[in-house]
Amino acid sequence: MALPKISEIRDLSDQELSEQIVAAKKQLFDLRFQKATRQLDKTHQFGHVRHRLAQLMTVERERQLAAAQADAEKE
Repeated sequence: MALPKISEIRDLSDQELSEQIVAAKKQLFDLRFQKATRQLDKTHQFGHVRHRLAQLMTVERERQLAAAQADAEKE
């Protein structure tokens, strides 16, 4: 699995972005659980999921800041 491009994430809608964040957090939790029970074979998945989650949260924050700036300019 190759690391996803940030441009793919920026194309998502706000709803899809939120769903992807929840899914990545759940996947990270599942990986931690598998690690604790010694069932995890592919430890590199931690890095992939954390990287994806960081990208998703970065895009979400960019959108929040852009919305706040647009509101500030209206006033």
